[in-house]
Amino acid sequence: MSAPIIDITDLSKFYGKARGIEHVNLEIGEGEIFGFIGPNGAGKSTTIRILMNMIFPTGGSARIMGMDVIRETKKIKSKVGYIPSDAGAYSSMDVHEFLSYCSRFYHVEKGEGRIAELSEMFELDLKRKIAELSMGNRKKVSIVQSLLHRPKLLILDEPTTGLDPLMQSIFFELLRSENRNGMTIFFSSHILGEVQMLCKRVAIIKEGKIIQLEDIENLRKKQLKKVTIEFGDDGAKKKFSIPGIESEIPGPENIFSFMYSGDINELVSILSGNKIVNLMIEEPSLDEIFMHYYKS
Repeated sequence: MSAPIIDITDLSKFYGKARGIEHVNLEIGEGEIFGFIGPNGAGKSTTIRILMNMIFPTGGSARIMGMDVIRETKKIKSKVGYIPSDAGAYSSMDVHEFLSYCSRFYHVEKGEGRIAELSEMFELDLKRKIAELSMGNRKKVSIVQSLLHRPKLLILDEPTTGLDPLMQSIFFELLRSENRNGMTIFFSSHILGEVQMLCKRVAIIKEGKIIQLEDIENLRKKQLKKVTIEFGDDGAKKKFSIPGIESEIPGPENIFSFMYSGDINELVSILSGNKIVNLMIEEPSLDEIFMHYYKS
């Protein structure tokens, strides 16, 4: 088995007493599109900034392509593309000047052709000053810049912010194409739908810690059920208790919804003594499974 392209071991970062991430462990294989998902403030960007050597860890280590992210960052960055959540560039330059500078920096062969190809794909006006661009167009510049040198690894931190649906679709198809050509993609987002469309494996991070590492399909097959009970008595929900409830889902007073991991027969037996208008037992959506992990 080949060595992981990203290997994170017991990685922690504290800002004084404030927690960034704590004891994070991850291995990402070459050729994966790997999802890294969690709510804002969970530690996604902190992890990525350590990988990109923008901040130093408090403890633990991280390696990319077998190289230490601190000691060998220059070698790493020649092989990695990066799209930050807050896309920025040299605002005094126009788009073409900036991308040409990046092309020369990375020693891209036929760089002007690569710039033209990607800029046309994302409908970028190469003559516009970066300072004049909208947030969405700045994000397009960041995308093009990250892909100019055909990196072996692409690290994305909330990459679709500011992109309209059409550009998102073009971007995702480009990522799939680059992945088929061998590029590994580390895709960080708080939007589950994006991760679901692209990734086969995902890590869920909450409050600085990895709480679940799973294949997307396996998450769908978890034994959790979503149960929705509509009571005839508005007050029944308050006095009703069922063993096996994992997490409740907010709703009206007479409707009780929850994620359930217990025995269905036991559930039906308990319910038989109550005035129930409707009962629904179904497979939860992937969004509901993720919310369960966030709230538990």
